Amino acid sequence: MTDDTMPVALVIDDHPAVATALEVLFSLHEIRTLRAESPQEGLAMLSREHVDVVIQDMNFSADTTSGEEGTALFHEIRGAHPHVPVILLTAWTHLEGAVELVKAGAADYLAKPWDDDKLMATVQNLIELGRARRALAQLRASDESRRSALADSFELCGMTFSDTATERAVALACRVARADVPVLITGPNGAGKEKIAEIIQANSAVRGGPFVTLNCGALPSELIEAELFGADAGAYTGASKTREGKFEAAHGGTLFLDEIGNLPASGQMKLLRVLESGRFERLGSNRERQVRVRVLSATNADLPALIRAGEFREDLYYRLNLIEIELPALAERPGDIVPLAETFLGPDRQLSGEARKALMAHAWPGNVRELKNTMQRAALLAAGAEISAADLGLRAPPASGPPAQLDRAAIEAALERSQGVVAQAAQSLGMSRSTLYRWMEKLGIERS
Repeated sequence: MTDDTMPVALVIDDHPAVATALEVLFSLHEIRTLRAESPQEGLAMLSREHVDVVIQDMNFSADTTSGEEGTALFHEIRGAHPHVPVILLTAWTHLEGAVELVKAGAADYLAKPWDDDKLMATVQNLIELGRARRALAQLRASDESRRSALADSFELCGMTFSDTATERAVALACRVARADVPVLITGPNGAGKEKIAEIIQANSAVRGGPFVTLNCGALPSELIEAELFGADAGAYTGASKTREGKFEAAHGGTLFLDEIGNLPASGQMKLLRVLESGRFERLGSNRERQVRVRVLSATNADLPALIRAGEFREDLYYRLNLIEIELPALAERPGDIVPLAETFLGPDRQLSGEARKALMAHAWPGNVRELKNTMQRAALLAAGAEISAADLGLRAPPASGPPAQLDRAAIEAALERSQGVVAQAAQSLGMSRSTLYRWMEKLGIERS
């Protein structure tokens, strides 16, 4: 190991024999030793040298055993170099003083003569911990630099994120935005799929055009086609006048179809035709219309499972899924939780330490949508500027999550209790709907 890569220990002690003994001990473990005989010399050396750990005496003047000099030196080091660990070494052990300095951040407090094995174990642990912290700081700095570059190059529509999983989804959305191809955005409800769609639109060649959205799961199946393609007067009961569909409204821009897995079979067939040709007819009309629309779609369903069940067209899936962007559940991107919570609170409120811990411990089954509601409620209920854990009103986590293994009887019983409603059965089993679909497929359970 070269001097440049060897860890460095600084010994601040007015007894040369102590520094020599430590230098010999450290050299056996490939640690380079710097020596200083006074607090002033030690502080000067710290200001110009990289040091991984400091071992300092507590007394420097002759006939002094109070430890006041060492205490003052320790506080100066902590003030100027807060990340450098300090081991206190003295022949005069004062328990009360040791406890206070450890509370103030001292790494250890050892009496002379020291135990070589204990001292080396402490020194090596501190060196490894310091290296890990520096590596983490470098990683965070690199992540921040990459996110800043992304924000400088693309319009991110105010999306807040710090987790690398979200960053990957956002970066992919930015990269494919300029290509005039369909994009399928997958992820659970409330995860922020529409925000990804907005980012694609904002960075696309049609960013100046309309951005039209339709939630295919929020309408009765008999009305979805009219919403998508429009309808002439009299096309169906209650259609007293001609209405324009979402495709016509989105001409020259982007149409975002949320919950695409809920599109009925007839709508799937017509959507496939529009994707292939850009042509469609309104309900009740024989006149063909032509549009130029970028189609983005999103779903929380397991579309391959729906294809196998005969509920979703495979050709439409591949047409929609030229590019897939997966946005994980909020619990799977924990780096986003606190930054999002702070964004929802606004600049005039802050989170307490316990509130942060509570946010990180929560499972967030409702994802970002649940987090936003939680923070808005907390801001209304909190007595002061600081949000406490109690203000969040989060339920205690369940004693256990979904079982690692499920048997056929448990799933069938849950489906029977929910009268075949998969979403309700999944909730009772403590899992997402897509996860339950995968278990049903694995165990050969057919959906009724």
